[in-house]
Amino acid sequence: MSKARDLVPRSWNFLQEVRAELKKVHWPPRNETYVATVVVLATVSILALFLGFVAFIISQAIQAILR
Repeated sequence: MSKARDLVPRSWNFLQEVRAELKKVHWPPRNETYVATVVVLATVSILALFLGFVAFIISQAIQAILR
């Protein structure tokens, strides 16, 4: 029963600590976030195209071998 009573004060303390830590975080400016997002999306797109191309070549090679 005492664990249930401790839950609310502990939760409140946790949320206060989270808020204090979030105040210490360096939040990047909007343009920096935008540029980083564009870089990530471009990198993921290029890698997806490359892996798709490699998978296609490998599947064609396997089909040619099995014929």
